[in-house]
Amino acid sequence: MTGLLAPRDRNKTLTSLAGAEPVVGAQHRAVQRLQFFLSESTWDCERVNDRRLELLLDDPATAPHEQGVLVIDDSGDRKDGTATAHVGHQWLGRYGKTDNGVVTVTTLWADERLYYPLHAVPYTPAHHFPKGKNDPAFRTKWRIAAALAGQAQAAGIAFRAAVADCAYGDVDAFRGELSQAGVPFVMALKRRRGVWAYGDQAYTPLDAARSLAWNGPDDPRDWSPVTRTFRDGHTVTWWAADATLGWWGPDGTTRLVVATTDPATLPDKGTWYLATDLPRPQGPRAADSPYPPADLAEVVRIYAVRNWIEQSYKQVKDELGWADFQVRSDTAIRRHQTLVNCAFSFCWDAWFDQPDPPEPPPESPTDATDRRNERTERGATPFPPASTTLLAQGDSHSPQLADSVDHLTALVAGMVQRTTPQPTTGTDRCGHHRQTHQPLPP
Repeated sequence: MTGLLAPRDRNKTLTSLAGAEPVVGAQHRAVQRLQFFLSESTWDCERVNDRRLELLLDDPATAPHEQGVLVIDDSGDRKDGTATAHVGHQWLGRYGKTDNGVVTVTTLWADERLYYPLHAVPYTPAHHFPKGKNDPAFRTKWRIAAALAGQAQAAGIAFRAAVADCAYGDVDAFRGELSQAGVPFVMALKRRRGVWAYGDQAYTPLDAARSLAWNGPDDPRDWSPVTRTFRDGHTVTWWAADATLGWWGPDGTTRLVVATTDPATLPDKGTWYLATDLPRPQGPRAADSPYPPADLAEVVRIYAVRNWIEQSYKQVKDELGWADFQVRSDTAIRRHQTLVNCAFSFCWDAWFDQPDPPEPPPESPTDATDRRNERTERGATPFPPASTTLLAQGDSHSPQLADSVDHLTALVAGMVQRTTPQPTTGTDRCGHHRQTHQPLPP
């Protein structure tokens, strides 16, 4: 844990975590202990993860609530060779191309202020099985995702709905599986996802959106304004409407909600097409539905929270070494991912436990006069001076390892403090193309 949290100049491989040399250090005793710990020891990563979630649920600062969302997604990382478990030539969304790598399906709990990973299961490509896709042991990504949603429910995770981008939302069987499991959803769709319809009816979500009446902001007709509030306090007005596409409609089992920055042009990167089974208020399904009704603003809010998954991936990959493992077995990979998620949760615990900053001592008239004289002589300082505090000072409790646990404030601040978020105007990932978002601060 200390190695994952500590700053490193190179990728957080086993040699790096132990503070050993990149090549020769692989035989170092500390590196071999880490290798044994991940690959050969007998601890159960599922039990460790269950205990992590228990602690998150028991802490009032991190306990999930019914206004949060369950974010479902997957992420791939490059891996060479063919000996590593789950490796294969497949689409890697992080790099925007098909390459040799490992893809992991993940779930994340999030609300407007907090987010943390729940479960992770590596996807195994069909060529690893004797009968390929027809093998009983083979599972598609959406089947893994559906199982993870049920696992989150079994763990007592409360959430308003499950959300996912159109890579999952376009799979009818996936949405059906969630419905049967009693998991409400808000899923993105491709704008040109086709359905069967009569000649004069809409064939795609885009056609359905274009059929809605719009006479401008002063006479929106079928559209309603939706105010999106971002973490830095600024707001942006979007427009949302219930559309009709085949059997989908405002009072159907599945609703099609369109949200956009401009109903007149429906820009590709500023429009969401969302399928949800949450009933609309005052609709005929509201009384009998097992889920509370959701108006247009609520549906848009639920899907907007999904953006935290991108920030989560950025932190576990860039800061905590999610893809830097040097192990090959399925068990070792899952253990590594579990420990990374533990480190992620540990940072939140440290963040909430930070003491309030001390009050600055009162300034004497002499100090104020001296500072004014200094500004007059040298001019205004454009930037504050760089901090001289080291992230990890002095020797650690074990040789060759900087003990970051003694310096949590600086560590956590470096991980979670980021630039002011920018408004998101595009869809996140459709098909095989994922939009790149600005980092969001927690």
